[in-house]
Amino acid sequence: MNHSAALPTLDAILEIYASPFNDLIYEAQQVHRLHFDPNAIQCSTLLSIKTGGCPEDCGYCSQSVHHQTALQAEPLMDLEQVRAAAREAKANGAQRLCMGAAWRSPHDRDIEKVAAMIGVVKEYGLESCVTLGMLKPGQAERLQHAGLDYYNHNLDTSPEFYGEVIHTRSYQDRLDTLEAVRDAGIRICSGGILGMGESRRDRARMLQVLAQLPQAPESIPINALVPIPGTPLEAAEPIDGFEFVRTVAVARILFPKAYVRLSAGREAMSDELQALAFLAGANSIFLGDRLLTTGNASTGHDQALFNRLGLHRSAD
Repeated sequence: MNHSAALPTLDAILEIYASPFNDLIYEAQQVHRLHFDPNAIQCSTLLSIKTGGCPEDCGYCSQSVHHQTALQAEPLMDLEQVRAAAREAKANGAQRLCMGAAWRSPHDRDIEKVAAMIGVVKEYGLESCVTLGMLKPGQAERLQHAGLDYYNHNLDTSPEFYGEVIHTRSYQDRLDTLEAVRDAGIRICSGGILGMGESRRDRARMLQVLAQLPQAPESIPINALVPIPGTPLEAAEPIDGFEFVRTVAVARILFPKAYVRLSAGREAMSDELQALAFLAGANSIFLGDRLLTTGNASTGHDQALFNRLGLHRSAD
C-alpha cells in the first residue's frame, strides 16, 4: 500500500473483505494492472536445506520435535547438493531459489555455511531467499553481504490468534527479525497461513500488521494449511476457496507493488480456484513437486495451466 497515505484501520480492511465478490475481484485486478503485467507469474523454487529437528512447536509444522510425524530429520545440505538444486531450478524456469532450514535461530557458523550457499545460487543467476528462523544482531548483515535478496519470515496469523498455534516464540520475536532484516537492507517476504481455525478478522489483522511495517514487504506468501498427520492442526477444517481468494484480493489491494504468492496448499486447489486467485492479483508461485516437507503441483501441470490461461513466467 502507499505508506504516505493513512494506514488502514481494521474496520476498513474488513469492509474491503466484505465487498461483493465480483466487486472485490474487479478492484483487485484494476490495482494489479497498474503495477504488473496481469499475465506474468513470478516463479520460485523452495529447497529444504536442513529438515526436521526444530525445537519450535508451530502447530502446523511436521518439522517440530514436539510432534509425532513421519518426517525424517536430515542434516544441513552440502554445497554440491545446493548447486544441483540451483541448476535444476534454473532449468525448470525458476527465477528465485528459496532455501529453508528448520532452526529456531541459526548459530553464526550456520550463517557462514548459508552464506556460501547464497553464493552458489547467485552463480546461476537466480535470486536468493532464505528462511532460517530468528536472527541475532549481525547475522542479517552477514547474509546481506553474501548477496541475499529476500528473507522469508511469516507472521502466520494475527497477534491475537498467534498463541493458539505457537508457544515457543512470541509475535514480537517475529517482528524483531523482520526489523533486523529490513535494517540490513534485505527485501522481506512475509505472509501467513489460512485455515488454522482463525477468523476473517484474524486474517485482516495479519494484513494490517504487515501494512504497519515501516516498509511494506516486497513478497507476500498466502498459504493454505496442509494438514499433516501428527501435528495439532491435522484435523483443521480447510479454508473456504472463496475466502482464500478474497484474502488474495485484499492483499493485492493493500500491497499494490508486492508479489502475492500462492504458496502451500496449491496442490489441493483446482485449476479453477488457482485461476481465480491469479485474477485476484496473485502473481507468484513455487515450482516443483515439493515445498519444504509437503507436496506441490508438478512443474508440468503448472505449465499446462499457464498455457490454458495464457499466462507466462515473468522476466524479472
